[in-house]
Amino acid sequence: MARSAELGIKRLEDIVFYVNDVGRSHAFYRDKVDFGLVGRSEAGWEDRTRETTRIYQAGDCRVTVVQPLSPDSPSGRYLRRHPDGITALVFEVEDVARTFAVLDARGATLVDEVRWYDAPTGGRLGRFDITTAFGEGIFRFVQRDGYDGFDQGITALPPDRPTNRFGFEQFDHVTSNFLTLKPMVLWCKEVLGLEEYWDIAFHTDDVAPDNDHGSGLKSVVLWDPHSGVKFANNEPMRPHFEASQIYTFVVDNLGAGFQHVALTTKDIIRTVAGLRARDVAFMPTLGSYYDALPARMERLGVGRIDEDIAVLREHGILVDGKGPGHYLLQIFLQEAAGLYHDDKAGPFFFEIIQRKGDKGFGGGNFRALFESIELEQKTRAHEA
Repeated sequence: MARSAELGIKRLEDIVFYVNDVGRSHAFYRDKVDFGLVGRSEAGWEDRTRETTRIYQAGDCRVTVVQPLSPDSPSGRYLRRHPDGITALVFEVEDVARTFAVLDARGATLVDEVRWYDAPTGGRLGRFDITTAFGEGIFRFVQRDGYDGFDQGITALPPDRPTNRFGFEQFDHVTSNFLTLKPMVLWCKEVLGLEEYWDIAFHTDDVAPDNDHGSGLKSVVLWDPHSGVKFANNEPMRPHFEASQIYTFVVDNLGAGFQHVALTTKDIIRTVAGLRARDVAFMPTLGSYYDALPARMERLGVGRIDEDIAVLREHGILVDGKGPGHYLLQIFLQEAAGLYHDDKAGPFFFEIIQRKGDKGFGGGNFRALFESIELEQKTRAHEA
């Protein structure tokens, strides 16, 4: 049995955000990207925790949003140190007691013991948390015994979105940024038992060696072969280490953390067209990218793709792949700070991805992504 399989992870079921303004989060998830509001905190629970919580869902993608009602609440203390961001990843496991025992034996820092909650309608929920090497991020492990609800203090609501009109299905991967990767990689291997899946080193400083600018990264993807859960992780790359987009993220986030989460869809063109019709903003792509796309697909051995390049250009969708007919399509939403015109919203963003036989992470699109982020940051600086 693989070491990661001993944890019994079934899936990444939830990402937990601490935010300064739950109202604008509600407008984004419910009104813009068509997630259903499926849970909210009870008044008594809010009085006890000094926080208000909303839970949104589309397909198997669940997002929990927490806003402080007091600066001394957990979310309030976090937001004094950081902008809005993901503070916990929640994994459903087969046997939470076994997961706890394995992690304890491997030296994980356990926040609490396994706690069980009985649901009023039957079933029960077991859970515990650990600290991680992902900045201040927490990993939570839950076991559901006939219980599809939420933690104590959260009321499940009848879904107000029967299906997501944009076809979001599940979380594809989580990407995080660090100033140095080695401690996190070692922690993931030794504590979680993850395995290396993919890696790349990339830099835009390819015009002349004496350039005084350029953005680069080293990236290592780790995964749990048992569940397919994947973590993509980046550090800045020399030269111009502090000019790297990865370095900029860590500065803007006031520490290492989760940069973006990828959501899968079966028809990215329909998804993006629908989102654009709702004025969802995406990172722009230079027209020259599409001028060179046919030749790049040939060079990568992909050959012809099913999609009309003019349509991809219209919607700003990127393509990468390797091997005959094996490719992926992806696009990145604007960073939250740009979406909300507020630096406190932070540098997090979502990716949308459709896989057509390729299992990579769009390494060939890193230049386009970096150029888009740089353009967005320059635009915000000019507006300020």
